Amino acid sequence: MRPIVRPSQDPTASLVPRRNAGPISHAVAMLLLGLTSLSAHSQTGSSPGTPTDGSVETREVKPPAEPTARPPATAPALERVEIIGTASDTDVRRESSAAKIVIGREELDRMGDSSVSEVLKRLPGVTLGGRPGRGGAVRMRGLGSGYTQILINGERMSAGLSLDDLTPEQLERIEVLRAPTAETGAQAIAGTINIVLREEVRKRLNNVHLILTHDDRHWQPSATLNRANQDGAFSYNLNGQISHGDRESESLRRTLETSTPDAGGAETTTLDQTDTSFSRDRRNSVHLGGRLQWRLSPTDTLALTPFAIVSNNQGHASSLRTQAVPGSAPDFDRSSGASTSQYRLARLNGQWQGRFEGGARLELRAGSSAWMFDSDSERREFSAGSQNRLQQDRSEIREQWWSTGGKYTRNLAGEHQLATGWEADWGRRDDTRVSLQTLPGTATTSLLADFGDNLRAHTVRTAVWAQDEWDLSGQWALHGGLRWEGIGTRSDAPDAPVRNHSQVLSPLLHAIYRIEEGGRDQIRASLTRSYRAPTLQNLAARPSINSTFPATGANQPTSPDRAGNPDLKPELATGLDVAYEHYLGGGGVLSAGVFHRRINQLIRNQTALETVSWSSVPRHVSRPQNIGRASTSGIELEAKLRLDEWRDGAAPVDLRGNLALFQSRVDGIVGPDNRLDQQPGWTANLGADYRLRSWPLTLGGNLALTPGYAVQQSNAQRFEQDAKRVLDAYLLWRMSPATQLRFTASNLVARDFHNISTVVGSDGSNTLRQTALSTDPSLTVWGLRLEMKL
Repeated sequence: MRPIVRPSQDPTASLVPRRNAGPISHAVAMLLLGLTSLSAHSQTGSSPGTPTDGSVETREVKPPAEPTARPPATAPALERVEIIGTASDTDVRRESSAAKIVIGREELDRMGDSSVSEVLKRLPGVTLGGRPGRGGAVRMRGLGSGYTQILINGERMSAGLSLDDLTPEQLERIEVLRAPTAETGAQAIAGTINIVLREEVRKRLNNVHLILTHDDRHWQPSATLNRANQDGAFSYNLNGQISHGDRESESLRRTLETSTPDAGGAETTTLDQTDTSFSRDRRNSVHLGGRLQWRLSPTDTLALTPFAIVSNNQGHASSLRTQAVPGSAPDFDRSSGASTSQYRLARLNGQWQGRFEGGARLELRAGSSAWMFDSDSERREFSAGSQNRLQQDRSEIREQWWSTGGKYTRNLAGEHQLATGWEADWGRRDDTRVSLQTLPGTATTSLLADFGDNLRAHTVRTAVWAQDEWDLSGQWALHGGLRWEGIGTRSDAPDAPVRNHSQVLSPLLHAIYRIEEGGRDQIRASLTRSYRAPTLQNLAARPSINSTFPATGANQPTSPDRAGNPDLKPELATGLDVAYEHYLGGGGVLSAGVFHRRINQLIRNQTALETVSWSSVPRHVSRPQNIGRASTSGIELEAKLRLDEWRDGAAPVDLRGNLALFQSRVDGIVGPDNRLDQQPGWTANLGADYRLRSWPLTLGGNLALTPGYAVQQSNAQRFEQDAKRVLDAYLLWRMSPATQLRFTASNLVARDFHNISTVVGSDGSNTLRQTALSTDPSLTVWGLRLEMKL
């Protein structure tokens, strides 16, 4: 993004001393410039869109000597002062040639969130999977599972890393792009979320946050430290967090199975089974990160960004099973289990930036990451008080990645900013599983003997791209790009080796039209090509046998085995985005937009009867398949403003709200609910913040709404999800300029969360229907945060 310079907007442009001005003119000009600079500095902390660190860099530049007939001793010793500031989040959004929403430090800190995913759930069109208040997969425009691209510092997020592992204190800002660009990547059918970690700082920071939360059952303490300083050409920003988590969860699952003769007759209930489950997990973790930067010369910088996570988890679980319909006894009536796991992640990225004559810039980066996950678990099942089954599982996962990339940028003819770049990633994954089963009176056997206990996979990703940001005039700007990406995956699974390679060429075009040069209204449009690549799990997943029907016999289509598909192709999408934006004073904005995506080669799980290697009889197997086409469209509305700027005499309340409406259709699946998987009909957020004038208190809250919906996942499978309503609130008490106390409450309207899954099949003479109803309670989480600047 290259800001468009508008000389008329520079309030100090006319105050710089001119070469031929006299001593009085010099003095008056310098006085006015000083007052202007002081005013700008004093307003930095109060403007809603100003960076929270309030950094304003001043540099003194001596002007060239002025020719004069007077003796040098009588000439005034004047210096020119150049003010260099950082653009506000709203300014960055406004000047970006591709649609972008920027969430800076002020918004990141506002609600006192404990994880990045909690911040994201309040953004326009962003939702989280899972029960309310518990986090989950991040979705833009109701689409996740690879449709939403997550980046960290512009690079792919390390495998094994979750957004719940990152805290807002570790972030500089979050950038949300609703359409892909050549630089950020085309694996973004729904959009891109770029998480930018803490960057270089120009002042000393030593911030400590002590946090205590309670979820109606257990206390969960944590502490964070953020320290930054600069020593000459070297600067650093270090952060760390230590936390303890203790969570309980309950769930209720009722499974109904019915059979209806195809020749006619009454429906018969063959199974009515209820499972009540309880689990408790204790987790201790340490997160460390930072940025080390050296200014090697006035034009060269070198930065290292280390990051590490250490986490240990212990869990206990139990369940009760009851069966209402007389017939064969259930496999067990009670179970208990225990598990332990360890997770380790280490990442180190390096970046060199250099500037050359003519304004050209070169950026080179390289990095490596490694993570491991070890888990041990056992499950004991009992019937009538006696143990009838013991299952022991051990899993070891090792994954390593190496990456490199570069970017060259150059201004051409004063109107073009040309950028080209490349990326290359190499990854290796080793997955070892051991699953043992012990039945009464029998020897312990392996459940994975037919498939091998080890899986090794290699992935190579490469990309080259070029883009041009072209300022046609003060009103028009274009952003065109072209990106080629290739992905190769190779798996050495003993039962089903995988060789898969795909490549996608993506042309991308963005345009912005400012209705008046220097005005507050503009129109954006984007025409893009994006894609969604199949995951390693989609391609190389080892068969998973349904536990209800052992491999010694046949199974039902309502209880299929599961396996991967090495022949999958990437989903391809053509997208159109159009938006109107109106910018208000004080960092406010009003926006309305529409979007459309046409998707080819859609991937969905399909169940079919197959001849398989793990059974002597054919079995029903669910595999991901490319099934055809789909489309999705939507309307997105957003508003952010101060009430007293909209209405005279009103309270100084910051208001924010957004509404997104979605519609989708999958060809080849019978409606009426043949929409894209887990996409709701709409989402909405409404929030407000009020800083009391006579007290050092700030109040705020946010209400997030997602309606219930139903999805026809295939002609035989349907999924229904309950509505979500999440109300968060906070109270901030500024005890002193360096200390503040924050009270938070998340999910204040906690309620049980329900979903229903239905599968329909046939055994040749009867129509079989299996319905699973799940109920998961949610809890209110209370928090207390002491935030100190030392």
